[in-house]
Amino acid sequence: MSTVARTSAAIGPSLGDVYRFNVEDYERLVGCGVLDEDAPIELLDGVIIRKMPKGPRHSKCLIRCRRHLERLIPGDGFHIRTESPVRLPEFSEPEPDVSVARGDDERYTDRHPGPSDVVLIVEIAEASLTRDRVAKRDVYAQAGLPVYWIVNLIERRVEVYSDPRDGAYATTSVVGEGDSVELVVDGAAWGRVEVAAILP
Repeated sequence: MSTVARTSAAIGPSLGDVYRFNVEDYERLVGCGVLDEDAPIELLDGVIIRKMPKGPRHSKCLIRCRRHLERLIPGDGFHIRTESPVRLPEFSEPEPDVSVARGDDERYTDRHPGPSDVVLIVEIAEASLTRDRVAKRDVYAQAGLPVYWIVNLIERRVEVYSDPRDGAYATTSVVGEGDSVELVVDGAAWGRVEVAAILP
């Protein structure tokens, strides 16, 4: 009597069989109500993915990040956005925890900010750490976003990625809980954020 060995491979489409949505497709689906604009999803590299749930530590850190970054923004000309889309043609529209965009919020009444508008992206990472370190880092670097911070709640530090070149960040550093992160925008130092002050 012969037996058939069970396979542990998941049944599903191969990567080559997956249809990649571009940003226009995605925004059209949201605009006509096929996708709920409040659904916990975002577009990354052409794939609609479910966003990780946010616990109390994540929420507290987000509030602290916003508060401390607001103190550094010089007058008019920039504003802070939280959990709002950033349009990264042609296949991504992530919703970073915090972003700093040029201009005031009126500038984005009819469109989401794009790569030339955004000067800082911040992701707060706990359950999402691997995604933030790999998929999101790569998407942000390929779009040329100048500075990307991961506030790493697990290891209690801030990972700083900057100087995007050829689709990757050329400069990376890790700032521990006892130190501070300098925010540099367009070559100008805006000030420093104490890591301990933003960690929950």
